[in-house]
Amino acid sequence: MTSSAKGDIKSMIQSLRVPVIVLAICWLVWLIDWNYHLNLYHFGVRPRTALGLLGIVCSPFIHDNYSYEHIVNNSSALLILLWALFYFYKEIAWKIFLGIWLIGGLWLWCLSRDVFHIGASGIIYGLATYIFTSGVIRKNIRLMGLSLIVAFLYGSFVWGILPFDYLLGSHYVDLSISFEGHFWGAAAGCLLAFWYKKHGPQKKKYQWEIEEELGIEPPDFEAQLKQQEIDEAQQKSSPHRIVYTIKKTEPKKDQE
Repeated sequence: MTSSAKGDIKSMIQSLRVPVIVLAICWLVWLIDWNYHLNLYHFGVRPRTALGLLGIVCSPFIHDNYSYEHIVNNSSALLILLWALFYFYKEIAWKIFLGIWLIGGLWLWCLSRDVFHIGASGIIYGLATYIFTSGVIRKNIRLMGLSLIVAFLYGSFVWGILPFDYLLGSHYVDLSISFEGHFWGAAAGCLLAFWYKKHGPQKKKYQWEIEEELGIEPPDFEAQLKQQEIDEAQQKSSPHRIVYTIKKTEPKKDQE
């Protein structure tokens, strides 16, 4: 195994640290809440209340304590998307993660229904939106490939941003799901994708693009090639050339 491959594997493993720690905290909080029935959802985001501000920080770690489905559904997506963020965007990963967490949470606190909003879904939607949007606008081959993978795996998330069935008049929509958390998380991810588009990995630039930006005139290879062809044609048509050298001398003076 080459040193480059070893370095990539090491970087991939290191990028798992934050996702694993975040998931460990989520599961620990859920197990405590489930075992002791503490009803920690009261520490979720309650819009436009003082305690709800604390929920901006706490809510991603709190999940329904009456069922394991909520935390199980969030765990795999959170692990994969956080790993992708810290592996491909390691220079700005913390800024993006905290930005989605806090900005999305603040918008949720300001503009949502007056209920308790809990769970890491908002961060998941923010990460998926950021990774997809950032890969497209950066035009980096690796990141665009990652965007396609995210679109393939989590493209159905778009149906969780707004209660489309409810808006169309259906009465069978579960409004206990915080679609506002999904929406504002996705909005924060999209905002940060444009805000940090000049930071982190960028599109690979070729030599001619760099020279064009610097205003360097590229060499005229076509003219040089034509001149070379002309010289070669002349040599073929006149393989033997006679070169005359004319030397100017002073006229001899008559001796007296």
